[in-house]
Amino acid sequence: MPRSIQPSPVARVLAAVLLASALGACEIRHDDAGDEDVIPTDVVIPSGEPSATPSPSGVSIIREDVIETPEPTPEPPEPLDVVLPFADGTDVSPDAEELLQLVLQSDALRAGWPITLAGHTDSAGNDQANLRASRSRAENVAAWLIERGVANERITVIAFGEQNPLVPNAKPDGSPDEVARRRNRRVELTIAPPPADDTKPVENEGDTTQAS
Repeated sequence: MPRSIQPSPVARVLAAVLLASALGACEIRHDDAGDEDVIPTDVVIPSGEPSATPSPSGVSIIREDVIETPEPTPEPPEPLDVVLPFADGTDVSPDAEELLQLVLQSDALRAGWPITLAGHTDSAGNDQANLRASRSRAENVAAWLIERGVANERITVIAFGEQNPLVPNAKPDGSPDEVARRRNRRVELTIAPPPADDTKPVENEGDTTQAS
């Protein structure tokens, strides 16, 4: 009959220690494997680099910056200066009416700025008659604009008569220059922003009235 061999007390203690070490190693490996599935919550993702991995809480951590581009400020219109010819008489001439049609389409008119109409004549006739003629020309232009929807409160009429010719009314030898006189018979239309003190500009010393 074979003899039963019993392990010594030292062998039993050593076996228990080895078994405990083996079990501890398994737990460590299990913990390490679990750490690989954990998503850190303090990761900072730079703006513009979206992450394909959702956050554990289900809330997106992608930074969404909304940049609004401001609309460009439109440039203000330029002031308008137009010379309206009056070759003969005081009625609005076809040439002047053609220019006035362009004035109606201008940005300066749509801006609502004040309108100044300065009437002029040549040097023929006496001063008072020329003053009346220059006023009549400017007032006829004002009436043309008002009939087409321009507010009369915007319009100021100035009568200069023969005071401010564009060119000399006579030739160097003193004889009348009919071509030059025709150029001097005119109405100068100006549309510009009001001055800072809210007064209307007046050139030289003309006879100024408000259009009606």
